[in-house]
Amino acid sequence: YVAAVYEHESILSPNPTALVDRQSALELMGRNLDIYEQQVVAAASQGAQIIVFPEDGIHGFNFTRSSIYPYLDFVLHSQSVEWNPCREPYLFNDTEVLQRLSCMALKNKIFLVANLGTKQPCEHTDPHCPSDGRYQFNTNVAFNDDGMLVATYRKHNLYFEYAFDTPPEPDYTLFDTPFAGKFGMFTCFDILFFEPAVNLIRKYNLKQVVYPTAWMNQLPLLSAVEIQQAFATSFNINILAANIHHPTLGMTGSGIYTPVKSFIYHNMESYGGKLIVAEIPVITTDYKTNLEKTPSRVSEKGNEQLLPQFYAEMMYDNFTFVPVWGEKGELQVCANSLCCYLNYQRAVLTDELYALGVFDGLHTVHGTYYVQACALVKCGGLSFSTCGQEVTDATALIDFQLWGNMSTPYIFPLLLTSGITLDFADHMGWKNNHYFISKNRTSSGLLTAALYGRWYEKD
Repeated sequence: YVAAVYEHESILSPNPTALVDRQSALELMGRNLDIYEQQVVAAASQGAQIIVFPEDGIHGFNFTRSSIYPYLDFVLHSQSVEWNPCREPYLFNDTEVLQRLSCMALKNKIFLVANLGTKQPCEHTDPHCPSDGRYQFNTNVAFNDDGMLVATYRKHNLYFEYAFDTPPEPDYTLFDTPFAGKFGMFTCFDILFFEPAVNLIRKYNLKQVVYPTAWMNQLPLLSAVEIQQAFATSFNINILAANIHHPTLGMTGSGIYTPVKSFIYHNMESYGGKLIVAEIPVITTDYKTNLEKTPSRVSEKGNEQLLPQFYAEMMYDNFTFVPVWGEKGELQVCANSLCCYLNYQRAVLTDELYALGVFDGLHTVHGTYYVQACALVKCGGLSFSTCGQEVTDATALIDFQLWGNMSTPYIFPLLLTSGITLDFADHMGWKNNHYFISKNRTSSGLLTAALYGRWYEKD
């Protein structure tokens, strides 16, 4: 099927904390919706059957609970009511944004997924009801090619979004399409948690996911395109991921991903939006992970014990590292219950410092979640203290096998190369209670090769 995602540079309110009336809010959102409309037309003319827009694309961000109120549409989070906002605009008040999105889908005969702020009145008899008598949700909506509202999803894992409420129960949201079967839906930070993202995919055996996001890149392990691809690879699914484009805030990185190929956009240099259209296969069966050429266990003897261990902060976590010196070698580094092993060979020795790092513990900055990570990274400079820094360019071509005795089945394989481009591993999977990833010769200089494990039970 042909899919489209649009990385949108939102027109933002100059002062998001100011209180404005509904008319002014609609005016600002209308300017973003005008751009959406152009992109829907462009995507449909290229044969796209579905288009996905980013989180916060219509209203922007940095609101307070009261300042976002005029920007909120009313939406009924009930699958029992059939409603076509374009054809039945009079059914509910405050649905102007939904009406426009619905009409775009209808006019262009395309499935459309977008993110907006929504409101829902609640009774004080409801124990979860906020004191102002209403819920405010960060919401994704999906329309079919006739403009029908076919799904709503309320973001569960909010990322410092004080304007919004967490829904009382996680939404497990999916919608059906004639061209690719069922799609699941979740938002941004949700991708790092079990509920509802992982549970949704497992419960319904989903093979397609739409994913609006407003992601601030954090290298070396959590740039947008890196985690999006890892998720597609790890779960054997297609992901249609749309991010917003605000390079000054570190926000870029969208793509259409299959388990074996990615069509991505990552651009920190220029401004304006970007439409990606790609034809991808409908996944019906599981790809078999190729388990040939599995690594042999590292020999206990040899030179690896002579290497200095050092500590450095990476992603706000205290990693234990060993340097990756010389043109080839076998390394091992451990922390808590996790041991990471690396066999490597460099094509040419460059004057770049690489290190093998391990972290097995609770990550506590910008969210609390348990991580098990084995990571081969390029350091920022030549001293140990630069390991873990954000690096975007590298020249070293390295053949490697990386593996670890991970305690969780949820491993996201990361492979990032120079200029924030992606590569695919040659082989990966489980062997003898170890998860491994191997690659002969990356397409360009290696930035990060990592196993990013999420141990959800220990969150």
